Amino acid sequence: MRKCVRCGADMVENCGVKVKGAAYGLVLTDDGHKWWGGRMEAPKAAICPKCGEVSLYLEHMEKLNKP
Repeated sequence: MRKCVRCGADMVENCGVKVKGAAYGLVLTDDGHKWWGGRMEAPKAAICPKCGEVSLYLEHMEKLNKP
């Protein structure tokens, strides 16, 4: 369970991320110069029900740690 960095409450996890006005969503890469080759999974969001803080995270960090 993720804790809010602002108020310490339990956050609601596994929320999706959508970009308004764009159909492509949000893409994270491990290298700013590799748009397709360094592609990782789509980020998820955790939202604090108490103060509204939003935190983006990746579930599977093993892709990021590969050489």
